[in-house]
Amino acid sequence: MNEQQVTESGNKLPVIGQKMEDHSFEVFHANKITKKKISDFKGKWMVLFFYPADFTFVCPTELEELAENYATFKKMGVEILSVSTDTAFVHKAWHDNSPAIKKITFPMVADPTAKLCKEYGVYIPEEGLALRGTFIIDPQGVLKAFEVHDNSIGRSAQELLRKLEAAQFVQTHKGQVCPASWKPGANTLKPGVNLIGKI
Repeated sequence: MNEQQVTESGNKLPVIGQKMEDHSFEVFHANKITKKKISDFKGKWMVLFFYPADFTFVCPTELEELAENYATFKKMGVEILSVSTDTAFVHKAWHDNSPAIKKITFPMVADPTAKLCKEYGVYIPEEGLALRGTFIIDPQGVLKAFEVHDNSIGRSAQELLRKLEAAQFVQTHKGQVCPASWKPGANTLKPGVNLIGKI
């Protein structure tokens, strides 16, 4: 396993290409609280979408946008798992009370001990909260991409979809790579000496 990167806050970030560990956790999903594991989603692309806390301000705007695009993610064979340090009971209460969160039909992961937050390097120990971290994991459980935001900066579901489209394309088209802002149908590149200095 590659050595993990360490942030200024002391968090250890996972490494691209690393096979992620199998963790178990509670989820609030389909109006039920159940136990799940990362391995339950093997064979699918997965997005772990960490956010600071339920009953906040930026978080519902992000989660609502994911919910509104969830059908598109599902068509791509992608499962979304939102994660915060709240309990599954708090997820249910938020789901029952917030018009934005009522739209969610993907699993909401409870991480009150911060085990997952620490594993993915997004835990803020002095606050007991997570940073806005987004992690794309392929069907074999390998980390393909991630981004971590300051908690004042919201994310874009459209950009996440674009990254997933690119990740899925290069996995099925060996030897090709996606240039900046690539979208399906656009030209790709095939790295080779003939391209050096030509781009």
